[in-house]
Amino acid sequence: MKVWRRLQRLGAVAIKNSVYVLPRTEQTYEDFEWTVREIVQGGGEASVCEARFVEGLSDAQIEALFHAARDADYAQLADDVRQLFETLPPVKAITDDQRREIEAALARLGRRFADVTAIDFFGAPGREAVDGLLASIEQRLRPKAGSGAAGRQPKISRADVTGRTWVTRKGIHIDRIASAWLIRRFVDPRAAFKFVAGKGYRPERGELRFDMFEAEYTHEGDHCTFEVLVKRFELPDPALRPIAEIVHDIDLKDAKFERPEAAGMDRLVAGIAMAHKDDAARLERGTAVFDDLYEYFRRKRGRAGE
Repeated sequence: MKVWRRLQRLGAVAIKNSVYVLPRTEQTYEDFEWTVREIVQGGGEASVCEARFVEGLSDAQIEALFHAARDADYAQLADDVRQLFETLPPVKAITDDQRREIEAALARLGRRFADVTAIDFFGAPGREAVDGLLASIEQRLRPKAGSGAAGRQPKISRADVTGRTWVTRKGIHIDRIASAWLIRRFVDPRAAFKFVAGKGYRPERGELRFDMFEAEYTHEGDHCTFEVLVKRFELPDPALRPIAEIVHDIDLKDAKFERPEAAGMDRLVAGIAMAHKDDAARLERGTAVFDDLYEYFRRKRGRAGE
């Protein structure tokens, strides 16, 4: 049990009862060496090897194991952050004692978030949901001067974003695919997209970030990036509402809207991700899917209004 807990802290995933894997880096190799030493000192046996699968599990399947493990961590953390978010009193009603308690709780959650992101080797989709919730609590505690109500964003002109390059994390999944589709179809048909590492990226001139850390457009509170874009750009098309609800249910995994289409859409996007490692290819396939989904809801609402 002690060794198992250590492996969990390292972010290793099991592919058999006693076979655990990590991506090959100097740090992960050292982590495994220390684990082996601990096992041997306890009277057990262990080996470290560098492996490449020729048959059986594919790299994509192993990566999916890492995604599932980290998404489970993020889901638990998101539930805890939501509990704190839902108990926040109005800004003007927060006493000094309450502020200190909230900040202490936020700091504990922030440390847990840092621990999970440190072992999130492949950028699991659940990260942005937690990041958005934590940022919303910080914004509630420290509203920007002159911003009016906490969380209120200024109206954005389409001209301000026309012809820009939109940047997001590599390994795009449901929210990033849907958001990119929304940007190009409803905000700027000439938008270009760039896929970068999730950590440490500094935007260049003319770039806008979405669905990533410190992005101009990302999760806010319990809203996914797609929902934030719809709201910030004031997109009135009623067919976008069910799409936003589907993306929310898949991305945040909170069943808020209980959309019946979510399960099928989740598997379809997962299939696109498994079949295409290249983000541009994922976006091309995903764009076709969202074009058809939008057409379905647009015509469905049209028939309902006849």
